[in-house]
Amino acid sequence: MRFRADRLATLYFFHPLRQCVACHRSPRIPILMYHSVSESSPNGAHPYFETTTSPRVFAAQMKFLRENSYRALKLNEAATYVESGEPLFEPSVVLTFDDGFQDFATNAFPILQKYGFTATVFLPTGYIADDRREFNKRDCLSWTEVRELHRLGVTFGSHTVTHSQLTFLKVTEVEQELRRSKQTIEDQLGHPVDSFSYPFAFPETDRPFKRRLKDLLAAEGYRHGVTTIIGTSGSGDHQFFLPRLPANSWDDLHLFRAKLEGGYDWLHPFQYATKLATFGVL
Repeated sequence: MRFRADRLATLYFFHPLRQCVACHRSPRIPILMYHSVSESSPNGAHPYFETTTSPRVFAAQMKFLRENSYRALKLNEAATYVESGEPLFEPSVVLTFDDGFQDFATNAFPILQKYGFTATVFLPTGYIADDRREFNKRDCLSWTEVRELHRLGVTFGSHTVTHSQLTFLKVTEVEQELRRSKQTIEDQLGHPVDSFSYPFAFPETDRPFKRRLKDLLAAEGYRHGVTTIIGTSGSGDHQFFLPRLPANSWDDLHLFRAKLEGGYDWLHPFQYATKLATFGVL
């Protein structure tokens, strides 16, 4: 197994510490962030940045959730718990997938069905079509597959049109990314779309941008959204900017459990400080 400082710190310090104080904290919900569920050759990237989960590892993770009595919430259900602060009486998790890759249909969904779980898939609609298109050198879902998955209980949300870093766009361009992606999915499914996933690293230190984005999301009829902010979600998190936990092939079940139980949340202050040093603002 490749050396991971974040794994060691999580398993041998922060997760045990979190367990000691868990009874004094309000309940939080892990929202897992997946991308591609497929086999891929190592690209030299640190495990922290990996966005691929092998079908074998994904199946083991879903089996772990089932054997430990986790309930898979829909994102809107989790958002309601976060907003209300209501207690959770059983372990709960939200499963999300960014980028709309075709391997969700071929690899991830059969495993989800096997263990009785539901998921939300966020689509960059510029790469979803009747014909097969690619994003980041991977095949994306077709609209026929999206409609069939929706019929079988999968929820779909917006991941913009072009998967652009929104902080680099004009306000009118951001507005179009939000509006057109939502409208396209609704037209294809005949069903309301109320969730949004921010592409790329979320610029949480840019407060003016966050205020503008919040207003635009509300104006376009979105009700909740997720980000790449690391952590479990709970009281105090904004409905449009819910944290998530990255999951990939490098997550053995010990680390996977720790993430679910809040043991990985310690990384957010370091992530925030890095963004502040890189992008500034506040």
